[in-house]
Amino acid sequence: MSKKIPPMAGMKTKAKKGTLKRLLKLLFAEYKWKLIIVFACIIVSTAASTASSLFLNKFIGLIENGMEIGWSGASSGIIRLIGFMALVYATGVVASFFHARIMAVVTQGFLNSTRKKMFSCMEKLPIRYFDTHPYGDVMSYYTNDIDTLRQLVSQALPSLFMSAFTLVFLVSYMLYLSVWMTLVVFGSIFLMFIAIKLVGGNSAKYFLRQQKAIGKTEGFIEEMMSGQKVVKVFNHEEQSCKDFDEINEQLYKEASKANSFANMLMPIMGNIGNILYVLLAFIGGLLILSPNVHNLSFSGQALGIAVVVPFLNMTRQFTNNVTQISQHINHIIMALAGADRIFEMMDETPETDEGYVTLVNAKETENGLVECEERTGVWAWKHPHEDGTVTYTRLMGDVRMEHMDFGYVPEKIVLHDVSLYAEPGQKVAFVGATGAGKTTITNLINRFYDVADGKIRYDGININKIKKDDLRRSLGIVLQDTNLFTGTVMENIRYGKLDATDEECISAAKLANADDFITRLPDGYNTMLTANGSNLSQGQRQLIAIARAAVADPPVMILDEATSSIDTRTEAIVQKGMDALMKDRTVFVIAHRLSTIQNSDVIMVLEKGRIIERGNHENLLAEKGKYYQLYTGSIENK
Repeated sequence: MSKKIPPMAGMKTKAKKGTLKRLLKLLFAEYKWKLIIVFACIIVSTAASTASSLFLNKFIGLIENGMEIGWSGASSGIIRLIGFMALVYATGVVASFFHARIMAVVTQGFLNSTRKKMFSCMEKLPIRYFDTHPYGDVMSYYTNDIDTLRQLVSQALPSLFMSAFTLVFLVSYMLYLSVWMTLVVFGSIFLMFIAIKLVGGNSAKYFLRQQKAIGKTEGFIEEMMSGQKVVKVFNHEEQSCKDFDEINEQLYKEASKANSFANMLMPIMGNIGNILYVLLAFIGGLLILSPNVHNLSFSGQALGIAVVVPFLNMTRQFTNNVTQISQHINHIIMALAGADRIFEMMDETPETDEGYVTLVNAKETENGLVECEERTGVWAWKHPHEDGTVTYTRLMGDVRMEHMDFGYVPEKIVLHDVSLYAEPGQKVAFVGATGAGKTTITNLINRFYDVADGKIRYDGININKIKKDDLRRSLGIVLQDTNLFTGTVMENIRYGKLDATDEECISAAKLANADDFITRLPDGYNTMLTANGSNLSQGQRQLIAIARAAVADPPVMILDEATSSIDTRTEAIVQKGMDALMKDRTVFVIAHRLSTIQNSDVIMVLEKGRIIERGNHENLLAEKGKYYQLYTGSIENK
């Protein structure tokens, strides 16, 4: 279980160019008009919130005027101004309310559609992808990475735009009140951007690395959860904790650095803002006391308390919003790291299918096979040709492999020049040591992988010409690792044929000798299964998997250690059902328990990806070769 933890230094730390553009394009494609309304609401609410400084400017002006002309003459103007600002603030509150409500709908709708697209893309990926990516890391796309998008859409982007609009309004108001003091503010921006570049840049880098570390940690946790029984049995808890500590330490380091820089930025920016505030108060006081200095502004007001006090208030808002923008950028970069991972998965090359031969219902007529809509129990391969003609070949289950080579990676070939055939109704068994290539052959029949060299023909048709869905519809498979899904027993059996009736599912269960234990469950066939059928024994789960294959009623069956988890007594019972299931079908069987394959028509003995012996049980025993050694156990005594 112990794994070498690769260093984090080599991981990608920059979001791909165009990720934000692609994200916004998807967002606007679905919610263009809602987002336009949101932006309008943001502009209105921002204008209302920043208008307080102008309100303060006018209010102080009226107070000063009242002190000169008397309160009776100024009171009406003050009341009108207060009423006007109350209306402005009320408008801002309404705009903020609609902005928040609409963004909640947009955010959840966007996440909903993104998850659907992700799942749709995932279902189109080849088996190779899942063999090379930890399940926990894939699950992290739907949890952690999706959550970063939620923060981006619902919080970071709207807040960023709100802060940007606020700065635009503030700069406009500042210039309106005093150009001289605005120039001082512009000078401080240079220091702020240096701080953002030095501190914020490092924060963004480590936030990206943190996202990768989170996915790695979740992958390890998922692996440990699924293998907890093995961990317990082999007393591996201490080593598992050490491995987790190593991975978790990496996450801690990246997260600590990211958040340290992020948390450092706020006080730095706050102190720059405080220094600017004091500096402007000092400069403003000097300008007020200097009679020879005229206020350069667009308002035409003289530089006095009515200008300096609102200006100081706007300065505080200005620095706060610059700080918020730097924080939002960090969050956006972290979200883009999650979006990068999501887009990487969505951009993975889907499982290609160049097949054009399809499987159809057919019926026999005087003129041969004819395609029909109703299910007749007769299947045919519909083969269109370049000249426009269509031929039909009855599905018999004749499978032949010709000089086949294959490797999961091009540099390492695991099957070498494999040739074999299985005629309709034959039972072909594969035996050999672990890693000899038995399961690989069945993976190639299913086209989970494609052969590097050679051909596989199904009823005389190259399987590369058959559409994968149709090919797999003609095959039934029972794997060594049983997968049951959350749902009733009946629904799990029906997984083999979605339009199967309850009666067909029960018949399939009886054929697999699963009906006896199912009827003794609390709710019979309506018993709910959860957590991969944890409320059943391993043997019972295997029986349901066999029933699932039986209800599909395919002409070709692949049994990969189908009875490996069943005790000897149960195996004898199941074997009768298996024999009935295999009758008149082409069957490929992989078994380590050689007693289950003695009645096979042909037994293939594999070693290091090559077929070294072939024949029936009696012939192979007579040869006293590898099969004889495996069957008698004499190989162990040498």
